[in-house]
Amino acid sequence: MSTLASLTVPLQGEVDPSAIACASRRPGEPWLLLEQPERGGRALAALGAATELTASGGERFVEVGKRWRELAGGAVSWGEGVEEAGPLAVGGFSFAPSGTRAPAWAGFAPASLVVPEVTIVREGGTSRITLTALTSPDDSPEHLLVRLEGRLAELHQRPLPLLDPDPVGRFVVSSAMPPEHFEAAVARAKEIISARRIRKVVLAREVQVHAPAAYDPAAVFGVLREAFPTCFVLCVGRGEAALLGASPELLMRREGQRVSTLALAGSTRRSADPAVDDHLGEQMLRSDSYREEHEIVVRRIERTLRPHSVWVAAAREPTLAKIANIQHLATPIRAQLATPMDAVELTGLMHPTPAVGGEPSAPALEMIPALEGLDRGWYAGPVGWTDSTGDGEFCVALRCALLRGPVAHCYAGNGIVRDSDPATELAETEIKLAALLPLLAG
Repeated sequence: MSTLASLTVPLQGEVDPSAIACASRRPGEPWLLLEQPERGGRALAALGAATELTASGGERFVEVGKRWRELAGGAVSWGEGVEEAGPLAVGGFSFAPSGTRAPAWAGFAPASLVVPEVTIVREGGTSRITLTALTSPDDSPEHLLVRLEGRLAELHQRPLPLLDPDPVGRFVVSSAMPPEHFEAAVARAKEIISARRIRKVVLAREVQVHAPAAYDPAAVFGVLREAFPTCFVLCVGRGEAALLGASPELLMRREGQRVSTLALAGSTRRSADPAVDDHLGEQMLRSDSYREEHEIVVRRIERTLRPHSVWVAAAREPTLAKIANIQHLATPIRAQLATPMDAVELTGLMHPTPAVGGEPSAPALEMIPALEGLDRGWYAGPVGWTDSTGDGEFCVALRCALLRGPVAHCYAGNGIVRDSDPATELAETEIKLAALLPLLAG
């Protein structure tokens, strides 16, 4: 029977986990970067695969969660000079149970948790590295040590590459579907909402950028973490493709029996003029349409967590979450679990919230593919990590782009309610797409 074996040691000096991973990754191997710069400089970088757990269908969270618990429960871990030791599982899940059928999403399984060979974590001013291997009964300690030392010797740090400020060649930007298609989908969704079949549905659109040369995910990631320090800046690599994004939305964080999440729905643009910027935010706070869209998300999250919790607490009024080019209505929600549930179980329980799906969930999710006409893949799905104790953190993959060679597939969506205006909803998707399009279109 195979067993996970891991060694965790502290790292000294200035450490940039993402820079180490980008400089040291092997061609084609899975990798992940996840940072939230303004949260104490927290960063996680993962390279390689000691093993990978995959599944598909409606039970994909349950399946990979169960397999991770079994694997982590038998793991053998050593730690020297660190408070936390042991392997992690990192990765993500598709938005829809059927997963990722479009060719662009090849390599991104509907559920994929990788146990990395190398994991580097920086938090609270300290850094640590974990080396992990899947061992068999025939492996000797000496052979295992040689394997781990060999991987360690490959690691080096150099600054992330810079984006070319003046690329040679022509960039072509085009919608996968005409903008008019999105407006028509919004209008049709409003008809269904008026007939009271649903209260809200989230519709997304895809914009493609064809570049004159292959994209460098490391360079794009470097710009994103500078531009969006309050967001979850993510990069997930599978084969020759990489999903990058700057997401403002925490789906779930489990720390012991405490759960934290963020209801995020309703958005408008920013302004360089502070007075105008404040006015735009106040308009959103006073808008019946925005407040209805936001309240649907808050109430659903509370209803989802309450049967599993001692208590659930949400702020009475939403606040404004302001990031570089957009501002949202946001309500933090916390809960104390009544019975043990690990991070993957909680993620499966909560995904998808009405912030990316709809309300009621089942009829809204049935409508989305027909109205959108695209394969979301991992867009709007959970991305994050979990450890051997069941703690973990998953964000929602928003404001993201799938890079494959010289083509970038960019995604953005909006919540549609009864008072939504098709032209306004289209304009809001343009604001969200602006997180990445300027970087990817030269």
